[in-house]
Amino acid sequence: MPQPPVIKNKLWTQVDRYFAGLLAPADARLKAVVRANRKAGLPEIDVSPLQGKFLQLLVQITQAKRVLEIGTLGGFSTICMARALSKKGRIVTLEYEPRHAEVARGNLQRAGVLDRVEIRVGPALASLPVLHASGAGPFDLIFIDADKENNPQYLEWSLKLSRPGTVIVIDNVARHGTVIRAKGAARDIAGTRRMLKMIAKNPRLSATALQTVGVKGLDGFAIAIVLR
Repeated sequence: MPQPPVIKNKLWTQVDRYFAGLLAPADARLKAVVRANRKAGLPEIDVSPLQGKFLQLLVQITQAKRVLEIGTLGGFSTICMARALSKKGRIVTLEYEPRHAEVARGNLQRAGVLDRVEIRVGPALASLPVLHASGAGPFDLIFIDADKENNPQYLEWSLKLSRPGTVIVIDNVARHGTVIRAKGAARDIAGTRRMLKMIAKNPRLSATALQTVGVKGLDGFAIAIVLR
């Protein structure tokens, strides 16, 4: 599926790099992840260093011990979150593409966090019911960053795998600004809009959405907490 056009601004990028230099400085292992992903030909859609640090801080703030990630890619965000886990903490991450999962496993191994991560390969909408049936939840933090057309279903399963207090984070909700275009919306936009409406109407959730600008252009996160 074609990605929405990336809207970038030189000033945004400069400010993003300034913040990253101060608060998320160059990390040899994460740089190695990016190189490995590029060498393997993975899509260049990893979270930025500042966004990875944001996810790491969320794990620390929530003191999450069980994390679910929907969409692994090469494991950049997985590593950021895994670093914040306690020794008994664990991440289950779901990846559709076997090749991506293979690259991610190597990255996780080199980063020294593979022992805290379980990678499940296959369609997430097949893996999520298995997780639920096996009693894998509830998870303390859930990060959704996979194919956007299925965001509504990912949200539904996230609620089934949650408890009161679970934090759910959904990436790429602004879609470079195209989320406001209802008429003739592509499937990724339609899926994102439907998911946001589901969050707004669900009495179990309290949520917000924040636009982000920087090296990845204009985009954003939605963040929700499960109330009951």
